[in-house]
Amino acid sequence: MAEGRSSESSPVLRPGTGQVAAALDETDHAIVAELRRDGRLSVRALAERVHISRATAYSRLERLHREKVITGYAARVDADKLGLATAAYVSVSIEQGAWREVLDALETLPGVEKVALVGAEFDMLVEVRARDNHELRDVVLGRIQGVPGVRATRTWLVFDEWER
Repeated sequence: MAEGRSSESSPVLRPGTGQVAAALDETDHAIVAELRRDGRLSVRALAERVHISRATAYSRLERLHREKVITGYAARVDADKLGLATAAYVSVSIEQGAWREVLDALETLPGVEKVALVGAEFDMLVEVRARDNHELRDVVLGRIQGVPGVRATRTWLVFDEWER
């Protein structure tokens, strides 16, 4: 750890956002990186990989949870083996001021994996997974385009993907 820097240092205000970012040091980043690689690591294994004591690992994990740096754990799955072999990104253009209502509606739709509000020629980017192209068509043309406030969509079919 850098001299004069404590893992318990004061939170940092993110400029222009009014949000407070947790002050993280190299050890905190290493803990998060190891857990992103394998969220099922025991505290003992985590401590060994990061070269800290188990007590330090426990206290750091507790703080990272308390400060909501770590918000949960999830299993990564093979979408093909889950029967969701078709994936697409759908750009969504919405009526001005309707983003909250559209976001709320998209969150409930089957097949919608992720929604991002973006600053682009469209307003939202939606990740969709489906069993096949027919189901994808129904999600995009039937459900997403049917949401009040949606003006237009554009779909990009994913041929292959890679994730860290």
